Amino acid sequence: MKDFLIQFFTWWNGQTLGTRFHTWRKGEHVGEDEFGNVYYQGGKDAEGRTRRWVIYNGYAEATSIPPGWHGWMHHRTDTPPSKEDYKPREWQKPHKPNKTGTSGAYRPHGSMYTPESRPVVTGDYDAWTPGE
Repeated sequence: MKDFLIQFFTWWNGQTLGTRFHTWRKGEHVGEDEFGNVYYQGGKDAEGRTRRWVIYNGYAEATSIPPGWHGWMHHRTDTPPSKEDYKPREWQKPHKPNKTGTSGAYRPHGSMYTPESRPVVTGDYDAWTPGE
């Protein structure tokens, strides 16, 4: 019952009921990525192309789609990564989702959000004050 309520009232937790129904009616399973996201195709969009969609494993976060699947989703290629024999080169790093806006985001030295204290101000800056 909890899963039904989550799907009924939220769009960011996996799939909605509308997506589940569309997947059941017209979806053809194409493959899965290393993050557990599942990819489908079926039906036509307004431009006459085959619709392609993803059901995320967990929260709907577009940056969790690896580059190969991103290209397939945006019709850059007709062959999904699940049907290719792609081997990354040794210099390629594994895909990581974008962590901006989360606790795992990059925090540069001196940021207010880092645990260390900010550098001491040298006194060479005068803040503007209105009316001066």
